[in-house]
Amino acid sequence: MNAPEKLSVSIKLPAAGGRLEHFRLSAPRNFPRKAAGAFNRVAYSAAHVVADPLAAVDPWQGCAIDWDATIAYRRTLWGLGLGVAEAMDTAQRGMGLDWHTSLELIRRSIDASRAQKGALLASGAGTDHLAAEAATSLDDVIRAYEEQVAAIEALGGRIILMASRALARVARSADDYHKVYDRILGQVREPVIIHWLGEMFDPALAGYWGHADHYQAMEVALEIIARNASKVDGVKISLLDKDKEIAMRRRLPQGGGAGASASSAGVRMYTGDDFNYAGLIEGDAAGHSDALLGIFDAIAPAASAALSALGKNDRNTFHEILAPTVPLSRHIFCAPTRYYKTGVVCMSWLNGHQDHFVMVGGQQSARSILHLAELFRLADAAGLLRDPELACARMKQLLAVHGIAQ
Repeated sequence: MNAPEKLSVSIKLPAAGGRLEHFRLSAPRNFPRKAAGAFNRVAYSAAHVVADPLAAVDPWQGCAIDWDATIAYRRTLWGLGLGVAEAMDTAQRGMGLDWHTSLELIRRSIDASRAQKGALLASGAGTDHLAAEAATSLDDVIRAYEEQVAAIEALGGRIILMASRALARVARSADDYHKVYDRILGQVREPVIIHWLGEMFDPALAGYWGHADHYQAMEVALEIIARNASKVDGVKISLLDKDKEIAMRRRLPQGGGAGASASSAGVRMYTGDDFNYAGLIEGDAAGHSDALLGIFDAIAPAASAALSALGKNDRNTFHEILAPTVPLSRHIFCAPTRYYKTGVVCMSWLNGHQDHFVMVGGQQSARSILHLAELFRLADAAGLLRDPELACARMKQLLAVHGIAQ
């Protein structure tokens, strides 16, 4: 695919130093609206939620979801061949989305998936209905995990076992992580995906697995996975460090996976590295990563087209498509990384998947207008603004709110 040609559509965008600069948009890339071929990687997109901007809810205190728009976007992801990782941090879990609403979201997604042939869906189970400061023992954490796992399994859902702020607070050693995870993994009906969410995404998870050093923490996680390999489909690590992911990937149990989605090679590595996903998914002579990525929400058409190319062993096209998405992803996930959801939802709005740029918890205000202007430039460079005139009109509305006239 060639670089997008420039259009006559233009906009004045803010730049450093308070300047405004003219920016002319490019033609979008002609990515298919449906999956163009089979994938040879398992690929989940963590999916955002669409807030209901007309609900009589204080956004800092309550949570109101536009269910129709939220589920419609999941159908879009499934149509592109991507699985949906539901009620994860991309859906603002722990940053506005509470457990009660998460369970309703999971129920609705499971119902929608049954009407979509081949739809892949897994849902986040954690302990977030237990305030971290209210947890006083490992038993509190275990009960909280058990409650959420049971609720999702009762709906027929598969589990992504999320990291627990409460566990990070009460655990005193690696042995405490062994106790909790062994207990939960011993009870699950189907193999789960374990999510190791790094402290760059959630500072409350610093020192997870009982160690501040990631390599020491990795040893604990690997021991737990090895002992429970028949109950683990895979592990998703979100540390934004390709070397750590590769090191862990090479030590995962071989031939130990189980369940419908388990790889014949054993426990899967699901990359959560939104900085280095292309190379990690392609892999090397020793193996590859599958994918469970928040950035796939924002770049879904490109991700689908790239994975279809990789499925045909067309690695050049795979990288040619994904290469221009990496600067956008690195920008969306820049520090403070936990605010990346703002960029994901902004992309959804710019591309017409929702009618407003309002987020649960008022998180649309978590990034500056300079940040969002650069997101706009990078999305254009990647050919991801599918209707440049619509995207331009919406960006002008956002700029106007910030007092920037055209």
